[in-house]
Amino acid sequence: MKLSIIVPVYNEIQTIEEILRRVRSVKLDVMVGYGDLDAHVVHLEREVVIVDDGSVDGTRDVLRRYADEPDVVVHFHAQNKGKGGAVQTALQHATGDVFIIQDADLEYDPRDYPALLQPILEGRSQVVYGSRFRGGPTKAMLFWHAVGNRFLTLVTNLLYDSILTDMETCYKMFTRQVAEQLRLTEPGWGFDPEITAQIMRRGHRIYEVPISYTGREFVEGKKISWRDAFTVLWTLIRCRFQRF
Repeated sequence: MKLSIIVPVYNEIQTIEEILRRVRSVKLDVMVGYGDLDAHVVHLEREVVIVDDGSVDGTRDVLRRYADEPDVVVHFHAQNKGKGGAVQTALQHATGDVFIIQDADLEYDPRDYPALLQPILEGRSQVVYGSRFRGGPTKAMLFWHAVGNRFLTLVTNLLYDSILTDMETCYKMFTRQVAEQLRLTEPGWGFDPEITAQIMRRGHRIYEVPISYTGREFVEGKKISWRDAFTVLWTLIRCRFQRF
């Protein structure tokens, strides 16, 4: 079994090498099952699918050095399309059995992969989200970001009859079967609500596990702002009634 780690990248010269080091070094050995007779370890192969989304800060030069690595696939967008566009490109080229989205900053810890994988490997769900609000260790995020996140998650729950705690999380893991059902079109910050809406409208219930989170400040390169909340909100509403 193979895990495809999808890494959309845009102007992350300060963090790209470190996040790739972490992604490639984490052990993908997952204990599944219960009891002495049933419990066993599943080892997964690794594939890192990177899409540079038109970086202009030198990130592309760094990524070219990884192009010949056996476990890394690199694609370059000629122009910036947004996170959603980068993920769509990566999904077209990923060959794994399970997929996870990994931002190129250092906010999310790849050591959480085994916890995310376990419900899928045990057949409890085909979709697992890593929640920053279920008790994992976190660096305090900005107050208004937390408020906005909780509001948008509440809207998601109202529209799609769910009890998610973190719709906007980066860590979205899903099987190839789910990926093949997706019809993603949102190029930018509408990606998170669009993929969540399509997953739930196709009848998949999302399993959440607590993850760690080290939020960064705007001076450290954080890109999303309060204006993007309007895109997210409109996408949630549109996808609730859209035919696909």
